[in-house]
Amino acid sequence: MTHCILIGAPVDEGQRRPGCLMGPAAYRVAGLASTLAALGHTVEDRGDVAPAPGRDQACANPAVHHLPEIVAWTEALAAAGATAMEDGLPIFLGGDHALALGTLAGVAAHAHAAGRPQFVLWLDAHADFHTLETSVSGNLHGTPMAYAAGRPGFDPFPPFPAPIPAENICMFGIRSVDPAELSALRETEITVNDMRVLDEHGIVAPLRAFLDRVRAAQGLLHVSLDVDFLDPSLAPAVGTTVPGGATFREAHLVCELLHDSGLMTSLDLVELNPFLDERGRTAKLMVDLVGSLMGRKVFDRPTRSY
Repeated sequence: MTHCILIGAPVDEGQRRPGCLMGPAAYRVAGLASTLAALGHTVEDRGDVAPAPGRDQACANPAVHHLPEIVAWTEALAAAGATAMEDGLPIFLGGDHALALGTLAGVAAHAHAAGRPQFVLWLDAHADFHTLETSVSGNLHGTPMAYAAGRPGFDPFPPFPAPIPAENICMFGIRSVDPAELSALRETEITVNDMRVLDEHGIVAPLRAFLDRVRAAQGLLHVSLDVDFLDPSLAPAVGTTVPGGATFREAHLVCELLHDSGLMTSLDLVELNPFLDERGRTAKLMVDLVGSLMGRKVFDRPTRSY
């Protein structure tokens, strides 16, 4: 049994298509709490985070928008995340992916204080490895992994509490990377399992290889699940659709393997835009995936011996 802590993060300012602020409510309506409780977990809903008013932060890139608001969200979610890690498994309900600037900071601060390495599994169509200077769109939902990895160029933000080593980061399902991100990623040891890797080697081997590293290091594992990890034919409620994403079974297999590992210690659910959904279809699918993450199985099998 796990104590699951739901934390709403109605962040809408990290991109330009409104609607993600309704994401936390959609997850609640789709039955996230009851799904977790039916699996034997305890559930505590701490409501939605409310950031302080934005200040006057600015940067040299004129494309960047809503910087003060995103800095405020980062500070508020980092504090909420670090506190929740002391009490259970936080599940952050988004909200656009800019929320991970704060959630990653919070969980990494907790890991550092506990003397354990932080790992990140980034389930996303995008690398989100821009800095404030390299972003062409100015959308700050494209920056969290760069911030967490300690890339320079985030002066308006609080210093990241304990930058996550590149070898502790695995991007999974990637299929849309901008040239500046690609150039920067090639200079790191971040594991990038793009869709070609998954097409050639399947889901299981690359994921288990990463999970084996987490286990060997006795690390804490933050999973950031973006709606656009899924193919848009399955999950239309996202403003950044990229064809060729994970299928229904591939997504559930990832979640089932994560549950079997017993390694996940925190979770983001991001980029759900209910305004773009079809009668709650995407919200329900994401809740079903959380069910697989937290132990729902069609048929119980012996857990793999590591």
